[in-house]
Amino acid sequence: MQLLEPQKRYSEMEEFELKQEIARLKEKARKAEQLGIVNEFAVLERKALMAEAYLMNPDDFTPGKMYEIKGAPGTYFKIDYMNGVFAWGYRVGGDGKEEGLPISTLKL
Repeated sequence: MQLLEPQKRYSEMEEFELKQEIARLKEKARKAEQLGIVNEFAVLERKALMAEAYLMNPDDFTPGKMYEIKGAPGTYFKIDYMNGVFAWGYRVGGDGKEEGLPISTLKL
């Protein structure tokens, strides 16, 4: 019986490991999309976005500023504060509820 090696956290991965993981997740997402497995596709896409966030510099994002959300033209997110690779704030014109988005979902 082969024991599975525990999965490393994205925050513990080196850049090349993150890039490999992103490629792996995107390939699995592509296959899920082809098979029509919508839920799995969405989960894998979200995981890839999370991994991509760890390749970015949180200091490039400024609290108090607005950023367009990738994949949602005309939808903006105003950052209240940063916590690691997450921008916390709210969608402009939304319901005003605070949410955290991986910085990889925001356009610089």
